[in-house]
Amino acid sequence: MLTEDIHALFAALKAANPEPRSELHYRTPFQLAVAVLLSAQSTDQGVNRVTPALFTVAPTPEALLALGEDGIRERIRSLGLFNNKARNLAALAEILVRDHGGQLPRDREALQALPGIGRKSANVILNVVYGEPTLAVDTHVFRVSNRTGLAAGKTPEAVEKGLLAVVPPAFLLHAHHWLILHGRHVCQAKSPRCGECLIRSWCQWPEKRSA
Repeated sequence: MLTEDIHALFAALKAANPEPRSELHYRTPFQLAVAVLLSAQSTDQGVNRVTPALFTVAPTPEALLALGEDGIRERIRSLGLFNNKARNLAALAEILVRDHGGQLPRDREALQALPGIGRKSANVILNVVYGEPTLAVDTHVFRVSNRTGLAAGKTPEAVEKGLLAVVPPAFLLHAHHWLILHGRHVCQAKSPRCGECLIRSWCQWPEKRSA
């Protein structure tokens, strides 16, 4: 995709949504980390259904640690992989309290050392909490990037590197949110809504549907 096309594509996304936000509900950096961990193989809507009750009793790492793995499990049972997620959250709370004074670290290496926090989750936290221009490549960003020709790649990390190389600096801070939301609500996996797509003029997907 040409540089001017990439600029125009993101300009269109920005015009439609100047200040995109995560669709996960949270009040503190710690709560965002919990919600991001819970979102693995679960929808944001599903996560948002369980976090209010969880955050009422465990709004901090100290409270989550006191709640314990069993207490966490009971409050997230409707989510996929709830046993692993409960185990990871209990361990994450313990590490935050023991090693970080109950605060969420800003360092990527320290974030990825937390149970259940991989590269994508760390990128979300660094971007949303600390305002760093990272690109979290989830299934939506991966699909949109490959379909449109914006940044083709066979792995999330390859797509991330491709995006970092081509996204204009002026759009980098919000780029992953624009792409996530576009993939979630328009460029869907099974029934892409090409007729409603704001960026179809620049999309290079050979299966792009006519308006």
